[in-house]
Amino acid sequence: MEERSRRILATTIELAEKGGFEAVRLRDVASHAGVALGTLYRRFRSKEDLLLAALEVEMEELERRLEQKAPGGDSSEARVMSFFSIVTRALCRRPNLARALLRSVASGEPDLTPRVAAFHTRISDLITQALRGPEAARSGIPPSDQERELAFSMQMVWFASLVGWAGGLHGQPGIIAQTQAAVVLMLRGAEYESPAGSVSPD
Repeated sequence: MEERSRRILATTIELAEKGGFEAVRLRDVASHAGVALGTLYRRFRSKEDLLLAALEVEMEELERRLEQKAPGGDSSEARVMSFFSIVTRALCRRPNLARALLRSVASGEPDLTPRVAAFHTRISDLITQALRGPEAARSGIPPSDQERELAFSMQMVWFASLVGWAGGLHGQPGIIAQTQAAVVLMLRGAEYESPAGSVSPD
């Protein structure tokens, strides 16, 4: 990434960290980053586009950290929960920024769909690595259909819980608890029987 784009994204993260989504005004970003407003618009079409690019920077940093120290645990369940603890703490330690990033991911703008999809894919890939463990993750064997489905479902639960956190429904421990419950159900399986029993149609 060239220097001006780096300055723009660093400024975006700084403004969002201080004042959240509303604080990221393109004119202010350009001014603080020392670039012309036209220069910024040539690189980023909207505030949401800018914040999603900032999210990519945050993801790169998370991936570097996980390369240096993979999630610990002797089982897939333990490693996956270690991963979710790490990524949740990393995201929520700056709540204003986290809420701004989540709002951008959930913006629903069609032009941003590829960036949103790339974010979810990166999270799913990291979950798959945690499921497999460090040695298996380096094997080069593509994920199985089951691994893809598990990773996708787990990250959807985690993301929905993040949205709940952003809306004030629960605190950061709630994100971990809700995600852990889903991970346990998915990996251990759950035998469910309706309290009403089987009802035959008339």
